Amino acid sequence: MRQKIYNLLVNKQSGISYRYHKMHDGSTGARKISSWVYLFWLNFAYYILFQRRLGCMPSMEIYEQKCLVIETSESKEHLQQTNLSVDSFVEVLKDYDVVSFDIFDTLIFRSLALPTDVFYFIGEELGYANFKNLRMWSEGEARDRSKEEYGHTEINLADIWKILSEKINCTVQKGCELEQKYEQIFCYANPFMKEVFTRLAAMGKKIIIVSDMYLPKSCIEKILEDAGYKGYEKLYLSNEYQKNKAGGNLYELIKQEVTGSIIHVGDNPHSDDEMARRHGIATKPYPNVNNKTQLYRAMDLSYMIGSAYRGLVNAQLFNGRDSYEVEYEYGYVYGGLFVVGYCAFIHEYAKTHNLDKVLFLSRDGDILMQVYQMLYPDESVEYVYWSRKAALKLMADEDRFDYFRRFIHHKVNQGITFAEILSSMELEELGASLEFEEKLTSNNAKTLQRFIEAKWDEVIAIYEGQMTAARKYYAKVLAGCQKVAAVDIGWAGSGALALSHLISDVWKMDCELTGLIAGTNTLHNAEPDASEPFLQSGKLVAYLYSQSHNRELMKKHNPNKDYNVYWELLLSSPTPQFAGFYEGACNLNQDKNKYLRDLDISLVFGKYDYNLDGIRLIQQGILDFASHYKKHFADIPYMLRISGRDAYAPMLVAASHNERYLKMIEKRFDLEINVN
Repeated sequence: MRQKIYNLLVNKQSGISYRYHKMHDGSTGARKISSWVYLFWLNFAYYILFQRRLGCMPSMEIYEQKCLVIETSESKEHLQQTNLSVDSFVEVLKDYDVVSFDIFDTLIFRSLALPTDVFYFIGEELGYANFKNLRMWSEGEARDRSKEEYGHTEINLADIWKILSEKINCTVQKGCELEQKYEQIFCYANPFMKEVFTRLAAMGKKIIIVSDMYLPKSCIEKILEDAGYKGYEKLYLSNEYQKNKAGGNLYELIKQEVTGSIIHVGDNPHSDDEMARRHGIATKPYPNVNNKTQLYRAMDLSYMIGSAYRGLVNAQLFNGRDSYEVEYEYGYVYGGLFVVGYCAFIHEYAKTHNLDKVLFLSRDGDILMQVYQMLYPDESVEYVYWSRKAALKLMADEDRFDYFRRFIHHKVNQGITFAEILSSMELEELGASLEFEEKLTSNNAKTLQRFIEAKWDEVIAIYEGQMTAARKYYAKVLAGCQKVAAVDIGWAGSGALALSHLISDVWKMDCELTGLIAGTNTLHNAEPDASEPFLQSGKLVAYLYSQSHNRELMKKHNPNKDYNVYWELLLSSPTPQFAGFYEGACNLNQDKNKYLRDLDISLVFGKYDYNLDGIRLIQQGILDFASHYKKHFADIPYMLRISGRDAYAPMLVAASHNERYLKMIEKRFDLEINVN
């Protein structure tokens, strides 16, 4: 009968089911009761007031819109709004004889956005679909039985699994052990409260810990111990006393057992603040780090990856101990998941295709290789020097069209002189008969091209030494390799394709190179299908999107709105731009050269990008996210299977409201787009 009523009220109309679950799932205390009231109101409005729209799923935007913070960083805004600091917290708490702490979302964080998301992982290991809902329903049923039999709703984990064992083939003991295992995997210390707790303990303060919780005491003690919480006097769990904070009677018990003034710290407005004060206990509320999830965080991700992403980001930005610069948050919030996912994608490709080595092309490969080595320290990888400029010079005789297009035709009408163009091509010695100060325009670009073509043998002779040096360099890099991949950001994949052509067709090395790129040209490019044959044949492989997958992103990603620039900024590097390979000890840019004595060649570098400190902060944000993700999900390898669509989702949020947040980020950097 209960199931029939549930189906009638919840499942019969998809719109009602969606709205109810959005409020109910993961709720506790007053919010949970409110969700039941809301469910009855939805049915009343639908059937009695004929509000038929409530029966339909609300239309979901393809791309989420969030009003992101642009005046400062999220973490700094949070501290301004909450006035959080460890010092001020301790200053208030130290005046009381006893300090009481809530556990979950106060002393302890889970690396997931919702506590019930833990059930996904249990269900996966047990092999049962829809297990999360089954586990939640069983808990509700266990509380109902307890109310009928004992007059209260307090239960323990075994009570829940007794009901679950009636529905699935899993013993109570196995189920309880499995759930405790995953809780211990995902739980860790809140760094803010860890510092508060440590300072109070050093002062000799009496500390108790209080929680409304079904997990057994032994499990909670293990979680607290692993998080470093030691020296507390007593642990009060609702399931041990059949009393809880939500109803207030657990506070009455504490007052009977504890002498002196008491203050309670917790995140739940009802259970930890209102009910404690109502029973004569002072409170110091702590804002739940997930309160701003709907405001700022990407929701349009797959359930488990989305929960992991939001859980880590919210805890890092809003725990209250530290604040971060805008550039750091750009890396952590919008680049971290992408880089971790891309590295896992690269690893899977390398393993599946039995690659001998993965090459990370400079400079986009800088942060990618750092994260890759963090995740896969035993893999054969190498950071190699390559750039669009170096490739154009080496490929001049192989692809004259692209050579002139990028060096000349992409720079028309920008106030650039012939002298500057020839200098960028390293052909200054050819221009004696030219008017050096003449500016390149759409009218004279062909004239300059014809002038260079007339001296083509001299051009190739100038680049001949660079070709020899590059061949020496890559012969060493590829020694003993038959299959490798070259990793880059994108977009046409020209860097990897040029290198592949030189290796196989010009230098005649017996090595097959595949290009791995984050994304491809999109429908907004003048030549959206430039690399399509290579994507189809597999010589290029894209992670985020391509013609054959995530086509909605191909339509959204718009280089004309600087989307390429925003993504390239995530993979920016504080190292100088790579200019090319040269024979011997080269005199060009002598202070930035790297002379490889064993090969008798020089690697020559150009200028550094603007705002190196900001670039370092972006990289640090990405590295911290990757480190946290590895720490919390290392025991669950399938959580590294992050789809390209999930990896792009945070950036879709960053593009909200005409890219206002991304434009704010871009202003902090002077990004060079053309060939230098």
